[in-house]
Amino acid sequence: MTLDRGGRDRATVIDVARAAGVSRQTVSNVVNQPERVAADTLERVRREIARLGFRPSRAARNLKQERAGAWGLELKTAGAGRQGNLLVNFLVSLTTLSHRHDAHIVPFTAPDPEAPIAAYEDLLASRLADGFVLTDTRHGDPRPRWLRDSGVPFASFGRIWDDPTHAGWVDIDGAAGVDAAVRHLAGNGFERIGFLGWPPGSPVGDDRRAGWSRATLDLGLQRSDWQATAAQDFTLAAAAAGPLIDRLGRGAAMVCASDALAVGAWMVLINRGWQPGLDFGLVGFDDGDLAAALDLSTVRQPLAEIADRVLALLGGEGDDVGLLIPPELVIRASSSPAGDRTQ
Repeated sequence: MTLDRGGRDRATVIDVARAAGVSRQTVSNVVNQPERVAADTLERVRREIARLGFRPSRAARNLKQERAGAWGLELKTAGAGRQGNLLVNFLVSLTTLSHRHDAHIVPFTAPDPEAPIAAYEDLLASRLADGFVLTDTRHGDPRPRWLRDSGVPFASFGRIWDDPTHAGWVDIDGAAGVDAAVRHLAGNGFERIGFLGWPPGSPVGDDRRAGWSRATLDLGLQRSDWQATAAQDFTLAAAAAGPLIDRLGRGAAMVCASDALAVGAWMVLINRGWQPGLDFGLVGFDDGDLAAALDLSTVRQPLAEIADRVLALLGGEGDDVGLLIPPELVIRASSSPAGDRTQ
């Protein structure tokens, strides 16, 4: 039997219905609710579906089920909490991998990032998203509780810090990443290793600081005055890094909680005429574009793996357990063992 598809390459539900001698509703039932179809009819329709290469429209299926087949992702676009290169790369990974999980990603913004729930409500009301991917999780975050109480599915890149019982998250082991950076520097002969982190209260920053404390204590290299804090800003980081570099001295090293903080320290070293790696070891965190441009050693987050695991959780394809993924230490010139390090 030859079907005239009017020049179309893709078979439709009408083509299948005609070939199998059934109604369009029967074809729809075979695809979506096969238990409603008699065995002989089910076999005949499935045979025609396979022969014609028919693929149901996901959009039509989702409309019938009142689903969008999409997950919303809030983007911060302004203010001190703005997320930059890391979130952009995570969004790219989510978008690239979403087809594997029969979904797509809907980025959106909240007019007031400190009170974002209204933006989440609006996206749900518009039926543009079935649930959400959370990022930038933190203490006092109102989103997880509201989503749970509202029965809205979500998974997060980052632990739910205020509720250890919630398991629907994937995160990098920041403490392990900093621990590895400290041990790398110690292995390259640096005996004085400081830490430049964010002010206390940031759960991600506190986690990374814990890695420095653990490693330096284990190696017998810990001193309480070999650490400092600064906000995520080049100028503020440089202001905090200068006194810490003075205390550590030439020939020492520093691990930073982010590449932005490390760039502040790098600026101080360059202004003093010191060569990173030769005169002072330096390691950042996140492996942003500047880290590569400055030949800065850093800790890289496996964003593609995280995105894939988050999408699996949302699609019910993975175990609902919190998952810590070890990051990767990227070694560049700023932590080189070369040179004579003296006070």
